[in-house]
Amino acid sequence: MCRHLAYLGPPTSLRELLITPERSLYRQSWEPRLQKYGTVNADGFGAGWYAEGDPEPARYRRAVPIWADPSFADVARVVRSGAVLAAVRSATEGTEAGEASAAPYKADQWLFSHNGALPGWPASLAAAAAALPAQELLTLESRCDSALVWALVLNRLRTGAPPGEALADVVRRVAIGRLNLLLTDGAAIAATTWGDTLFHLHTPGRSVVVASEPTDDDPRWEPVPDRTVLVATPDAVHLTSLDPPPTSVPSPVVAERTPCS
Repeated sequence: MCRHLAYLGPPTSLRELLITPERSLYRQSWEPRLQKYGTVNADGFGAGWYAEGDPEPARYRRAVPIWADPSFADVARVVRSGAVLAAVRSATEGTEAGEASAAPYKADQWLFSHNGALPGWPASLAAAAAALPAQELLTLESRCDSALVWALVLNRLRTGAPPGEALADVVRRVAIGRLNLLLTDGAAIAATTWGDTLFHLHTPGRSVVVASEPTDDDPRWEPVPDRTVLVATPDAVHLTSLDPPPTSVPSPVVAERTPCS
């Protein structure tokens, strides 16, 4: 399992977003409050962010625990962005170690993270993987369940599926284990809940944070129900059930304001 977080809003430093909060992602690497599986997230970490005017995100990843990398604290102090996705990793048994297995994964304008595990991997994903072109299987970034799930999502995105639809299609196709997925292109956030916790903190018209668990005690954090797809921007948060048939579940904060994209 892992813990992950995505942010859209006014530019802020990575330190203010990922390290400073009382229950920050940094602290969740050794003391998560709501993690259902595993106790620490010490198998690597990563942060991705977007610079103004550049659609391709930058990324910093390491195979060590986030607290064991003094360079990241220095980078986080000076890097500012209005769009960030970050994660701390607890590796699934049998998956590859190393920096290449740490989220966020990156391609084109996208950043992606998977909080979960797929029992019986890789055999359990054989049918889903068979739908991918051979070249995409041969160029997987890492030999782990998250990298294969990312390849499935990216394939759907590149065929024109909207972010929320791409995530939902892959979750329904795989439909095993724990599949909390998190995706951003720097303009919107898409996420799924399938077996673990997810929350969002929305300040309408200003910012939105989507995270495995709250990073502070702000009472405005809202839990996302299990088996849900979330699509969010600073203007609106929209929730839709992943259980067929899909039904709209409007967020209490933004009900009737913005349709799902």
